[in-house]
Amino acid sequence: MEIVIATDAWKPQINGVVTTLGKMGEELTKVGHHIKYITPQSFRTFPCPSYPSIRLAILPKHKVSSILDEFKPDAIHIATEGPIGQATRSYCLKNNLKFTTSYHTQFPEYLRLRAPIPLTWSYAFLRRFHGKAIRTMVPTPTQQQRLQQRNFNNVVIWSRGVDTSLFYPRAKDFLNAPRPISMYMGRVAVEKNIETFLDLDLPGTKVIVGDGPDLGSLRQKYSDVIFTGFKKGEELAQHLSSADVFVFSSLTDTFGLVMLEAMACGLPIAAFPVTGPIDVVVQGKTGVMDNDLRKATLQALELNPDDCINYAKNKSWSSCAEIFFNHLEPNLPLTKITRI
Repeated sequence: MEIVIATDAWKPQINGVVTTLGKMGEELTKVGHHIKYITPQSFRTFPCPSYPSIRLAILPKHKVSSILDEFKPDAIHIATEGPIGQATRSYCLKNNLKFTTSYHTQFPEYLRLRAPIPLTWSYAFLRRFHGKAIRTMVPTPTQQQRLQQRNFNNVVIWSRGVDTSLFYPRAKDFLNAPRPISMYMGRVAVEKNIETFLDLDLPGTKVIVGDGPDLGSLRQKYSDVIFTGFKKGEELAQHLSSADVFVFSSLTDTFGLVMLEAMACGLPIAAFPVTGPIDVVVQGKTGVMDNDLRKATLQALELNPDDCINYAKNKSWSSCAEIFFNHLEPNLPLTKITRI
């Protein structure tokens, strides 16, 4: 099939959304499908307010229409609710085309942390945006319930995977710091609630791996913490493997792909019992969830890393892509659809 994935989140951003969408293209291409991404790279862009590293397309409607007219996709998936997502949605509605969407980010909660905008307003916008989709894909049963409680319809589960050829245990001596090493890896931004982790009274060393709008201010405020900045590939996996516990302090993630990557490297997870960790962490086996994050971190250090590694090995991107593909709604006769 010819499949379009329209997304406002794309490279050079490094986050769970970009990783997931990229892996879908890789896996679906392997089995003979053709993927066309519509991303900000094809447009003039402007920096997202309060988050300048994210670039948003300027008036993309005409060019989006031209791309879709030329590609003539059999299935259209809209991954984000930004300008490109809006333009693709408008095209589908105008041309009476079926489409699917996905809900990657608890956008109302993120927005509320930056501006005094009521959650009800943001959810009303999102409910309208996703309401015309045949299906809205979310990563966990908990997130599915949250949206259904806010009157979203046709919400289905599309889980996540991990690349175990990159993320696997390595030697612990890559980082030379007092142990135990408690690590956070990901976007360094207010919505990740990182300061809750940094304020904990923990033995050993705290390490933050990643970049984001709050990196500079946190470096100044927490001089005893190691901030490595942005890492990727082998170097990222080496940093993860060198830690002893992964502390996931976010209260607003829909999944938390970094937790799977950490587990694959042999790190147990310490987290709050909220959306994301509730569906990713096996309590008392691959991590500990507790409203007392310090307690969760200390208890997670006692867990067996092998349980984390074995759990992650069962989360493949190929099975994730199969779920994604089977949720798509092709604008084709069923006789012309080839399933994975």
